[in-house]
Parts: sequence; structure tokens; C-alpha cells
Amino acid sequence: ETGLSATLERYPDSMTEPELLARIRALNADVAVHGILVQLPLPKHMDAQRVIETIAPAKDVDGFHVSSAGALMVGQPGFWPCTPYGCMKMLESIGIDLKGKHAVVIGRSNIVGKPMALMLLQKNATVTICHSATSDLRAMTLQADVVVAAVGKRNVLTADMVKPGAVVIDVGMNRNEEGKLCGDVDFDGVRQLAGWITPVPGGVGPMTRAMLLVNTLEAAERAAAR
Repeated sequence: ETGLSATLERYPDSMTEPELLARIRALNADVAVHGILVQLPLPKHMDAQRVIETIAPAKDVDGFHVSSAGALMVGQPGFWPCTPYGCMKMLESIGIDLKGKHAVVIGRSNIVGKPMALMLLQKNATVTICHSATSDLRAMTLQADVVVAAVGKRNVLTADMVKPGAVVIDVGMNRNEEGKLCGDVDFDGVRQLAGWITPVPGGVGPMTRAMLLVNTLEAAERAAAR
């Protein structure tokens, strides 16, 4: 439907890191390939950061390369990590003006938390990053106009922690006692207060995949322009 083609390459856990790096370098050199992504986590004998840094920045459609992170940091063109990029598109879709709004990001990962905070800053939001060492998470989230929960822990955000009318984006992916997928947010409780809230599944996940397609298309367009 999109006109993009993809190839899934699976390798055994016994594959060595040099073998994987050699394969990535071969894909870097292949002009028919516009985007490369490596599914994390990797086997313990591999250095994930070294593997990511081996991907050519021009093909880093996941947005994890240090060049992509640096471009985001200083506001230069680059590939944004797909999950926070998708979250920003969701905020854009509801027409919220983030200027001056207080946004709280729960989580500080390189994949979601940190880039999410930087993207919100670019829209002139006032951003607070909370994490496992935050002494009073509830005090922070009760001030928030926007809350992004991205820690991978069930019920990290409950109804008593949310300001009425707040926008709540749930990036978490967990399973409850029944084995059903759920997020980081107590959806049934928080939905009674939130102005907007994303479900799990069916919320951020599809947007992550959509932004991966956007990044790949952009990579192809840049390659064609060179």
C-alpha cells in the first residue's frame, strides 16, 4: 500500500558481533537500501551501541544513531526516533498549542524519554523529566498539562496523579495478570479525568510504525537528491 518494500533478516543467537557489523556495513553500501534497523535487545555478547553506531546515519531510520540524537539536540535536520515522533504527531492532531504548557515525561530512555523531552522543548513546552529516582512523582504529574508515560511499568500513572483535562500519552507495553496487553497508565481510572488519552494496544504503537515509514521515505528522498 505504501510502495515501500522490506526484508526481514533473522540470525541465530550464536552470530558473532563482527559478523553482524559486517552485514550492516554491506547494507550501508547497498544503494538499493534506504533504511536499516536492528531489533533490540541484542544477545548479551553484543554491544548494542556499537551495532547502532555502525549503521550509516543516512540510513538510521530508527533515529538511534548518535548523529541523529545530536541533530535532535541542536535542532538540525535528522531522523527522529519513531515512538516520540509519533507521540508528537498525535499531539499535533488534537490541535494542542504546546507553547508554555507543562509537559511531564516519565522515563529517561534514549529511545523514548530523552528524545520525547527534546521534541516537546522544540515546541516551547516547559518539560520535566521524571524517573525512578524522582522523589514525588505525583506532585510533578498533578501540575502537568501533558503526561507521557514511558517506563514499562503497569499503573505508574493513576487517576489521583492526573490534573483534570490533561493529555495523557501511554507509551508503555506490559501484560496484566490475565496476560492481556496494557500500558503504564491505569486507563480505566485516568480516562475519567483526562481530556485526551491513548489506549494500549492501538494507541502509540501504530504511530511508531507509521513514523518509521515516514523516516524511510525521507531517507529515500534524500538519497535521490544526492
